Amino acid sequence: MRPQKTSIHAISTWVRRQPPKVKAFLAVVSGMTALVILRFIVHDHDNLFVAAEAVHSLGISVLIYKLMKEKTCAGLSLKSQELTAIFLAVRLYCSFVMEYDIHTVLDLATFVTTVWVIYMIRFKLKASYMEEKDNFAIYYVVLPCAVLALVIHPSTSHHILNRIFWAFCVYLEAVSVLPQLRVMQNTKIVEPFTAHYVFALGVARFLSCAHWVLQVLDTRGHLLVALGYGLWPSMVLISEIVQTFILADFCYYYVKSVFGGQLVLRLPSGVV
Repeated sequence: MRPQKTSIHAISTWVRRQPPKVKAFLAVVSGMTALVILRFIVHDHDNLFVAAEAVHSLGISVLIYKLMKEKTCAGLSLKSQELTAIFLAVRLYCSFVMEYDIHTVLDLATFVTTVWVIYMIRFKLKASYMEEKDNFAIYYVVLPCAVLALVIHPSTSHHILNRIFWAFCVYLEAVSVLPQLRVMQNTKIVEPFTAHYVFALGVARFLSCAHWVLQVLDTRGHLLVALGYGLWPSMVLISEIVQTFILADFCYYYVKSVFGGQLVLRLPSGVV
């Protein structure tokens, strides 16, 4: 095990010393390699979306365990949970008026859980809430998402207001984790359960992004046409990619910490 850890440490040290452009290039290459592997080992790419939801549920389970067993919400961002509740509420509305399927039920369960987490942070565990660290102004993301939704939204036959809501929840979901990353950036030290939760979000986002990218490749671009015309199909794909890259840096340090045998994740200055 020691030679393996030494090799991993050497690689991580080399990557950390590289300039930002090289790190970005390595991240893109790693992502493309993972997509190629998934394309060959997963025959039904719809399973990737199911896997993404399963990993997300696992992350929420870890969060629930933290709140119920440890009786603390230290390190968690209330604002991220509120943004999550907002986009889930909007997506549930869109699901009921536009399309209703099994994902609606899953979103409802996630929404109820998120509201419960918000209640726990605001009332039951308020004493452990790090409000001074949770200083991300959510209007910095809510307002741009709303404006972008007004300009770029689906071109379906549904009512214009419903299409704008649909676009808004897609854009808001892409950036809803930013307040949580700001809290971790401010504290620099992330306790295990919070780290597991955010890493699960990162994996879920990658699997969801892989699902859409591979679906587009499999249909030779016809899926984008099915989503509508104009800029909207491209924005859906871009939103998935943005979510993945927002969490990529954290996931790198999480994996490095796990392989290094560290229980507590320490983020260097400037990460996230």
